[in-house]
Amino acid sequence: MNKYNEWPANHKGDKNPSPKIIALGKRITDVAGHMIGGVTAEDPEYWGLAEIITEEMAEVGLTMKRRAHYTFDQLCEMNKDKVAEKGKEGFQKLLDEMSYIGLLEYDYGYHYDHNGRTAPQSERRYTLPMFVPGSAELFNMEEIPGDVKGNPRLEQHPDVASFFERMTYIPLEGITQMVPPGGAGVGMHVIPVEKAISMENEAIDIEKLSYWLSKYEGKIGVGRCSCRASRKAISEGVADDDYGWCIGVGDFADYCRETGKGHDITKEEALEILQRAEDNGFVHQITNIDGENKIFGICNCNVNICNALRTSQLFNTPNMSRSAYVAHVDKEKCVACGRCVEYCPAGATRLGQKLCKADGTEVTYPKQLLPDKVKWGKEYYDPDYRDNNRINSHKTGTAPCKTACPAHIAVQGYLKKAAQGEYTEALALIKKQNPFPAVCGRICNRRCEDACTRGTIDEPIAIDAVKRFIAERDLHADTRYVPPIVVPASIHKNGWEEKIAIIGGGPAGLSCAFYLAERGYKPTVFEKNENAGGMLRYGIPSYKLEKDVIEAEIDVMREMGVEIKTGVEVGKDISLDELRAQGYKAFYLAIGCSAGRRPGVPGDDAEGTFTAIDYLKDANCGGAEYTGRVVVVGGGNVAIDASRVSARNGASEVTQLCLESEKEMPASDEEVREAGEDGVTIKCGWGPKEVLVSDGKVTGIVFKKCLSVFEEVDGRKKFAPKYDENETITIECDRVIFAVGQQSVWGDLLKSEEVEFRGPALVADGLTYQVQGAPDLFIGGDVMTGPKFAIDAIAAGHWASESLHRYVQNGHMTIGRNKWEFIELNKDDILVESYDNSSRQSEGFNETLGNKSFKDAHIALTEEQVKIETSRCLGCGATIVDANKCIGCGVCTTKCAFDAITLHRDHPECSTMIPAEDKFKAIVPYELKRAVKIVFAPKTAEEKAAIKAHKEAMQDK
Repeated sequence: MNKYNEWPANHKGDKNPSPKIIALGKRITDVAGHMIGGVTAEDPEYWGLAEIITEEMAEVGLTMKRRAHYTFDQLCEMNKDKVAEKGKEGFQKLLDEMSYIGLLEYDYGYHYDHNGRTAPQSERRYTLPMFVPGSAELFNMEEIPGDVKGNPRLEQHPDVASFFERMTYIPLEGITQMVPPGGAGVGMHVIPVEKAISMENEAIDIEKLSYWLSKYEGKIGVGRCSCRASRKAISEGVADDDYGWCIGVGDFADYCRETGKGHDITKEEALEILQRAEDNGFVHQITNIDGENKIFGICNCNVNICNALRTSQLFNTPNMSRSAYVAHVDKEKCVACGRCVEYCPAGATRLGQKLCKADGTEVTYPKQLLPDKVKWGKEYYDPDYRDNNRINSHKTGTAPCKTACPAHIAVQGYLKKAAQGEYTEALALIKKQNPFPAVCGRICNRRCEDACTRGTIDEPIAIDAVKRFIAERDLHADTRYVPPIVVPASIHKNGWEEKIAIIGGGPAGLSCAFYLAERGYKPTVFEKNENAGGMLRYGIPSYKLEKDVIEAEIDVMREMGVEIKTGVEVGKDISLDELRAQGYKAFYLAIGCSAGRRPGVPGDDAEGTFTAIDYLKDANCGGAEYTGRVVVVGGGNVAIDASRVSARNGASEVTQLCLESEKEMPASDEEVREAGEDGVTIKCGWGPKEVLVSDGKVTGIVFKKCLSVFEEVDGRKKFAPKYDENETITIECDRVIFAVGQQSVWGDLLKSEEVEFRGPALVADGLTYQVQGAPDLFIGGDVMTGPKFAIDAIAAGHWASESLHRYVQNGHMTIGRNKWEFIELNKDDILVESYDNSSRQSEGFNETLGNKSFKDAHIALTEEQVKIETSRCLGCGATIVDANKCIGCGVCTTKCAFDAITLHRDHPECSTMIPAEDKFKAIVPYELKRAVKIVFAPKTAEEKAAIKAHKEAMQDK
């Protein structure tokens, strides 16, 4: 059993099982062993039926053959005793009830072609369907007009959800490897995104969704998704709306409407549903059991809940559901943006590298092992496929810039778009992971540049400067990019009703709000200060980040539907319980580390002492100039900011001291250099010992020599400074600013909440950010990690939005979740044979502003410089497609902005449609050929490598 209860324990046996329901279960089942050996009360065929049907229904069902058609008169003749007892009207009522439940289906015998619908008869033909597709899923399919929130059947009979899940697993266990390509009348069949095959000359009609919609035009309906509904009922939902995804066509549309399982829609409405599905990365599938040129449904499936896609993913047998197509990547066009990887339902795409190894050979990538020549058993299954399909990169690594960025922005991608002059498209790509590109283009600590492969040759790409140029468009209302709203819902296509509160308007909180809004929510941000922005506004000086830049990017969020309430401190002005009473379903606590720390030495609270956080906030709010002598304590960027602001505010002398050596200083080299240009004197290797005080005011500060800052414990650096208490220096000053740490201020925010702290940190799950003991609370940003950089908080806000969405929609918090883990390629083992040898471009500097101005003196790159700089990118990453895993859905092609991934009809045999009744005519000869191959056919080098890779993967698990 895996961690997601893929194989739940058997239902407890009925002490007094009904022989008639047991017999009916055997009649309907598709489990070979049960068809031969019979059904017991412990089997789902029994307990699933017994949960919802009566013995009287079983009696009628037993008079019918499976999947045979019967008119009402025929059924009356076959059930004379029942008709005599109830009368024809009563018998009709019983059939209606059986049809409503889903034990029976019916149609009117229509024939469909492109000339319309002909009707050889106009009365119902009743059918006893299989369990799947059929009664097991129909039991879960119930649409309630005017109330799409509840499902009385699933609420009253939750076991029917497990029943459906079991009947999609048991009949196929040990069988899927025997099924020939395309499914051979078993289950569902993937049909590709039509735009992806529109240029394929070999494409046939039945491979196009437009063909099926045209064929059944006038008889199209939509109903509840049984997979989404049932998976949610067994606590494995993934937060999609259950309703409005599964399209019924032809007679099935009639049946769904008349039994309350769906409603009619137009062809145009169906096309809108298909488009919404593609926007969300869902897979189109058609039914595959009625034979050539016949379907009754088009589904739009999320692999994390779909029982049909599971047949290929869990059993590792993609032949079961794949289309005739396979995705191919044009490496010259691919920029490793990773969008295809994020959405690929089969995990067939992962990021790798474009560059050869140092010896000139290409990196080889493992392929999915197929059962063609291998005896297949559970050791080859992948019960954790939903998580494994979300692995982003191969073990050999991918582009270092994307890997190093905490938000994993598609750096290589937006550089390419900028090189092509497509700046809006570049901005759109950045905003997939970062809603503050203009902000980060000014203040990011540039880990992407530190990791850049080009830096191994000469200098890294000026990634941040290019980003700043691109994001200038965001500063103007007529050119800013506002992302489209993509809602994972059909009924709620215009947005979700659930209210979510964001507590704290800093980069983490605002990013969370941005991505919630992009999903269709209208979140409310509560910010205690006069303006939103958090430390971006109140902690970073304007000469680095002007306030109109922050406001411009926040305006985009407002345009997307984010409401920002400033001057409201939750816990003081209003409580969490009061917000709950107002209808808020979940809360993101992103209050940051808004208070500074003091070092705990004598005199550190004297008049004239400040924390850097308080000092910078005062300065950003227009604090008065100061002409005295200033000492700043600390070695990070916040300390540098306090020093430079003091110098610009008129201090006669600014001295900064820190524990670390010059090489160890956490502040960036650029910040240290610019501080020196502003007149700041920096002394390294000293820690505060005592603040000198006279009449309660600062007169100076004594420092002691720091011998070392860290000690190694269990292979990790631990902050444990050691001093020479006898070596000291004294610096006379009038003001001391401490930049030695930050902390969160909780106030009464968590009053009455059952939460736990571990030291200063609130205990929460490291993946989902859900607070222990308070499931509707989530945290992120500095309040969770301690002080970090803006890009770290932005990433945390993005990931938290996923958790909040899942929580309020009753989804499972981790199933199929993208963990956003990437591996950097080995820069010591690459071959770079040719590249643009232009030198790195630098931003200009407005010399007229001088080093006393609070205006940003940096001048963005010119368009010509951007062209030069982006041409320097080596394009070292690329998407790798495992053709053995690809199911040919085409979702990847809808996400690629570079036309780098396309579908090709590599498996035309997969388009053959075989009726369920004839499936063994296809399965038996295929399995015989496979058995011969297993015994006699030699394994290819690729197959041997796949077997080895599989064994290694199993050992890793």
